[in-house]
Amino acid sequence: MDAHTTGAGTRNTALGDFLRSRRARISPERAGLAPEPTARRVPGLRREEIARLAGVSVDYYVRLERGHQVNASGTVLAALARALRLTDDERDHLFALARPERPAARPPAPQRVRPAVHRLLETMTDVPAVVVGRRTDVLAANRLARALYTDFDALPQRERNMARFIFLDEVARTLYDDWEGVARTSVAALRLYAGKHPHDSRLGELVGELSARDADFRAWWDDHDIRRRTYGVKHFHHPVVGELTLQYEALAVTGDPDQILGVYTAESATASERALRRLAEWAEDTWPPAGPSDFHT
Repeated sequence: MDAHTTGAGTRNTALGDFLRSRRARISPERAGLAPEPTARRVPGLRREEIARLAGVSVDYYVRLERGHQVNASGTVLAALARALRLTDDERDHLFALARPERPAARPPAPQRVRPAVHRLLETMTDVPAVVVGRRTDVLAANRLARALYTDFDALPQRERNMARFIFLDEVARTLYDDWEGVARTSVAALRLYAGKHPHDSRLGELVGELSARDADFRAWWDDHDIRRRTYGVKHFHHPVVGELTLQYEALAVTGDPDQILGVYTAESATASERALRRLAEWAEDTWPPAGPSDFHT
């Protein structure tokens, strides 16, 4: 994972890399600058242009991009976000990178899914539901979610991870109709998490493994895209029931800000609803209900 340290003599390279990636993507026209008569030699905006738009000195901005320890105020960061035309998620990420958390005195407590949440999952017999935690770790999944994706409960704990499934399990490449879009979203979600938790050694191990084993992950990680899981539509081609179009909602689990309950539903009276019903019947014949998770992360 990118270096992101704040001790004396160190550099915040994650902040610098993010600023450079966003600067390269914004055109002069989008930034409100007058067009130039000759071709530009660099993609996006020049450092001095961003500095001028943000109302800071060129030297100050260059120091930020080079990762020097500059204590940027909230006003300066907000001005940079406006100059770079950042989305709300990208703006939050910028602030997180500029003001990284201190290393924890001890590792965070293992994530556990409350028994009541487990019971909730098992009452949801008609829809796939999964609890995703830090680093996209799969903390719990109901029977229909295991039928849709894979039997996470049967995997070693370190492999119960949605990003690992997407990039390293060949099933995922054919399961998603838009595998690249899903994979890019997964990388962007990991990037967002990395900005908030730069000292998570388990995340570093995961990013290192995925970067070494998958060229797409390595390239997309370097893009520094940021995305928060919220809601949307996913298209699946399941080996048992065929085509599925499902709406998903990512719901916060109270009591743990790093846990999300993902629920997938199909529109009423559609082929996808009928396919989901067949998947539930197949899952009932294939697997028993999942018990309380022993996941430790």
